[in-house]
Amino acid sequence: MSQRPIPSKINNYNVYNDNQGGRLIGVGAETTLPPFESMAETVSGAGILGEFDDPAVGHFSNMQLEIPFRLLDGESIDLMDPNGVALTLRVSQQVMNDQMVTNFRSMRVVVRGKCATLDPGTLNPANPMNVSVTINIAYIKIEVDDEELVELNKFNPRFAIRGVDKLQKVREQT
Repeated sequence: MSQRPIPSKINNYNVYNDNQGGRLIGVGAETTLPPFESMAETVSGAGILGEFDDPAVGHFSNMQLEIPFRLLDGESIDLMDPNGVALTLRVSQQVMNDQMVTNFRSMRVVVRGKCATLDPGTLNPANPMNVSVTINIAYIKIEVDDEELVELNKFNPRFAIRGVDKLQKVREQT
C-alpha cells in the first residue's frame, strides 16, 4: 500500500512576471499567500439558536499578495503597470515518506491583479531596502503536482475546489 508523502517544507521558490516573460531577480526571502476570507451574512431568527455567519459561495474579501524585493529596481516598478500584472510562483515542496526518504513535488501559484501599493523601502548602508509591492488579486489558482487545488476568478465567476466548479449551478440560473 502506497502512503501519502509527509509534508516537510518549502525547499525553494521563484516568482515570474508573466507580462515580462521572466523570473524576477531580487525577490526577498518570504512571500505570504493571501487568505481566502469568505464574505458572509449573519443568519438569525425564529428556530435558530443565536446567530450563524453564512458565507456566500465564491465571494471573498479583497485578496492581496505582497512581493518583497531586496532593492528598488525596474522589476519592482514593472508590477505597478496600470493594465495589471500576471505572476506565477513556482515552488518546490520537500516531502518525505515513512522511511524518511526525501522527495520533492511541484507547487504553482498563478495570480492576476493590479498594484495596490509600492513601498520603496528604506535606505541604510550595507543593508537591503526591503521594498514591497502589494497586488490586489482578481484571479488566483493554486496547484500541487499539477492537481488544481483551488481556482478563483472574480471577473469570470469561477470558484473551483479540486477542479469542481462550485458556481456552475449559479451561472446556469443567472
